[in-house]
Amino acid sequence: MSQDRFVASESIARRVQQLVDEINHHNRRYYDDAAPEITDLEYDKLLAELTKLEEQHPELRQADSPTQRVGGDVVDELVQVPHRVPMLSIDNTYSREELANAMQRIEKSLEGESVAWTMEYKIDGVAGSIRYENGEMVLALTRGNGQVGDDITHNVRTIRELPHSIGKAAKSNRDVAGGKVPEVLEVRGELYMTDADLADLNVRQTEAGQEPFKNTRNVTAGTIRLLDSNVAASRNIRFFCHGSGELVGMNATDHMTFLKHVEALGIPIAPDVVRFENKEQALKAIAQLELEMPELPFEIDGIVFKVDSFEQREKLGIRSKSPRWVIAYKFERYEATTTLEKIDVQVGKTGAITPVAYLTPVDIADTTVSRASLHNADEIERLDVRVGDTVVVEKAGKIIPKVVRVEKHARTKPLPKFEFPTRCPQCQEPLTRDEGGVYIRCTNPACPAQLRQRLIYFGSRTGMDIDGLGDEVVDLLLQKNLVSSYADLYRLDVDTLAELTWPRLRKGKGDEMIEVQFGQKNAENLVAGIEESRERGLARVLSSISIRHVGPRVAKLITAKFWNLELLRAAKAEDLATIHEIGDRIAESLVEFVQSDSGAKSLADLEAVGVKLSEPEPVEAPEDTDALPLSGKNIVATGTLQHYTRDEIKARIEELGGRAASSVSKKTDFVIAGEKAGSKLTKAESLGVEVLSEEEFRSRYETDA
Repeated sequence: MSQDRFVASESIARRVQQLVDEINHHNRRYYDDAAPEITDLEYDKLLAELTKLEEQHPELRQADSPTQRVGGDVVDELVQVPHRVPMLSIDNTYSREELANAMQRIEKSLEGESVAWTMEYKIDGVAGSIRYENGEMVLALTRGNGQVGDDITHNVRTIRELPHSIGKAAKSNRDVAGGKVPEVLEVRGELYMTDADLADLNVRQTEAGQEPFKNTRNVTAGTIRLLDSNVAASRNIRFFCHGSGELVGMNATDHMTFLKHVEALGIPIAPDVVRFENKEQALKAIAQLELEMPELPFEIDGIVFKVDSFEQREKLGIRSKSPRWVIAYKFERYEATTTLEKIDVQVGKTGAITPVAYLTPVDIADTTVSRASLHNADEIERLDVRVGDTVVVEKAGKIIPKVVRVEKHARTKPLPKFEFPTRCPQCQEPLTRDEGGVYIRCTNPACPAQLRQRLIYFGSRTGMDIDGLGDEVVDLLLQKNLVSSYADLYRLDVDTLAELTWPRLRKGKGDEMIEVQFGQKNAENLVAGIEESRERGLARVLSSISIRHVGPRVAKLITAKFWNLELLRAAKAEDLATIHEIGDRIAESLVEFVQSDSGAKSLADLEAVGVKLSEPEPVEAPEDTDALPLSGKNIVATGTLQHYTRDEIKARIEELGGRAASSVSKKTDFVIAGEKAGSKLTKAESLGVEVLSEEEFRSRYETDA
């Protein structure tokens, strides 16, 4: 009998562990990756089974079990607890010029030292500090006055994506304190709520006869201070780590390494943090981060810049209220509520199909807003936005208007879901989704909508900078069948253009439509602008003809080595990928364009009409790498390395004459495998590719190793 009981207990223990691992996996897929693999009902069944088993066998309940994240604690009042390390606020500015000046002052204080910067989103939530001791979550505090904060541990424990225990993860990651559990780990970051979660919460509020909440920050601030954690658990508050408090037993010397360690322990970190070698690079990157902001599922009110090195931070010190090593560039945010009247789709210059929301006009920040981009099909699904909905529209800084969320509680009748088209609205060709991406595209190179957008971009200031070739003129040229390619622009003549007419609204009485002639002067100016653009050079052409992933900087980097059309036509993707900053995706995109029928014809036609397709030949001939030890070899580095960052190992491979590739294939000469090498190591072994440990690589190719 005792033997049967032992076997049964062992079986139940295995099932409990299996459920814990499975539920934690689905939590990560849902909260971190926004890509759930099972339905809510299936998830609830797993959680119910685990709950039942733990109730029957309490000795099997783990401290970090998913069942321990639900509410239950009720406190009489919030207790104030001192911060071991002051939790300060940060200085901010709304001016790019002031931001640059502040960063310059910080660097000047370090007396000539080179300064690397990190850049991250400033998430509009509530600051929180979470303390782990010997691997266990023991305390969570608000910022409070910076010296003392409110104890909100009972509510923070309900956050599903936060581990209660990090001991197991620490022991399996040698990078983090050598695989030992940090004695003290205090992570600081932002408690926040997504716009979609607020929309769902407001539905529940309305159904319960209560007032809906106005915004995500206010509801987060109120929720984390609730005395009853059952209510907090129902509101789906989340957390991103973006900084540290007290650290004992963690071997991080800079911010990026700290974040990498924290992520390895299962704690969510701030998204899209980027490191730059100097402030100039960081300041240039603001525009790209701003472009990506509208697609984020949570609220942003700025961008934060931090000195990466902990040693330099120590030298810079703190003021009474803020550290001297950080500065925030904030945006003015304005929002309004209006009605979504229609959803339409537009075809972009690379074929991307972009849904656009047409709104009942509303005033936001002294401008009338009647349209807002919905970005892609996934965004429509995430927002669950439908024609007829009441929506909240935001405009932050100079960013285009964004539909923040749907006021689902105001949806008084059933509204049909928007059906994303399966064929191009212009040419009726089938649409395809990018492999592993979110964009749905028309891949027909002859699509008239794409041609229009490509010609407009070609003539723009960031393109070939052709004075006079704007939207209206492009429409006129297409309507009159005068252009069907870039090269056709260079075949236009003054006499033909001068005689063109198009309908315009007559000014004055009657508001009637009249035919207006293009005219001699306009024709002469346009032809002169087109002629001037012939000499822009190959880099400008490549960045103007709408090749995916090829913008001005990429084009300059590529043409510095492949400076004429002949060299470019002969180049392979692996040749282009050897250029610093040019990855496989960019290289493959450019080669695919150059070798495709439509791309080859576009370049040949431009060459035929006398457009300059070359750059000055480099003064210094390319370095002869034949004598270098890795000459002609393709090498892939994977996993976590002890002596190199990802950029450093790539640079070292190239210095030794090799090509640092990102994927393993039969052409790979060998793989450098660090800790947690994963699928690339598996593929190398299956293909019989040689695998070197980091130490083997160093002893073979580094003379001072």
